[in-house]
Amino acid sequence: MLEGKVVLVTGGSSGIGRITAQAISKAGAKVAVTGRRPEEGAECVALIEQAGGQALFVQGDVSNEEDIEKAIAETVKKFGKLDAAFNNAGIGAAGGRLADMDADSFDDMFNINVKGVFLSMKHEILQFLKQGTGGAIVNCSSVQGHVSIAGSGHYPATKHAVEGYTKMAALEYAGDRIRINAVSPAVISDGRLGSGPLPEEFQKMLLDLHPIGRFGTGQDVADAVIFLMSDKASFITGSSLVVDGGYMAK
Repeated sequence: MLEGKVVLVTGGSSGIGRITAQAISKAGAKVAVTGRRPEEGAECVALIEQAGGQALFVQGDVSNEEDIEKAIAETVKKFGKLDAAFNNAGIGAAGGRLADMDADSFDDMFNINVKGVFLSMKHEILQFLKQGTGGAIVNCSSVQGHVSIAGSGHYPATKHAVEGYTKMAALEYAGDRIRINAVSPAVISDGRLGSGPLPEEFQKMLLDLHPIGRFGTGQDVADAVIFLMSDKASFITGSSLVVDGGYMAK
């Protein structure tokens, strides 16, 4: 579905990002991956290359504008262009009630989850405009970009912001053949919550929120991202594709 395309994946060294980067490669694209941990980034590239794909890792922090510019420049230098991007880099938090949270945790989360998406979109769009060929961007949102759970801390606010940026930018650049959408997962078993066992009672509470009877997987998210990047979604922009096992239908 992505034959001949060049795709950038931010936060692609682990979790959903790594799984999606590998799936994008299998779909026929050359992949550039960014992340803050070089060892994990090298592992991701090795996995893609072992499967016969072509990949590049660029170390960087999405909240640093120079790092974003560098990642795109190195992608274009190696592969000659940029066709699409999955802005996946993000962090979660332990959460808490609003009056108990501090400004430092606000800054940390908004710098990565919101500023990082803004900067990534800005420079991806500038590259698309320079090429004059259009492009596709998929931002990683969450079901908490549409609804919220008490005690989730700053996280739902950041994902609501991602939804807003997605819609605004989609309207601004539709005439330039740049499509901008979001993907909104519910709980993903091999995503951030897949880093360790959850308390049984908490896991049951989360599972009950998913009428389909299971948590999602990174591959579920990857399939949605690839669709939104592909020509099969050529008439879709400014949308958020919910990948939630029925979570939001309740």
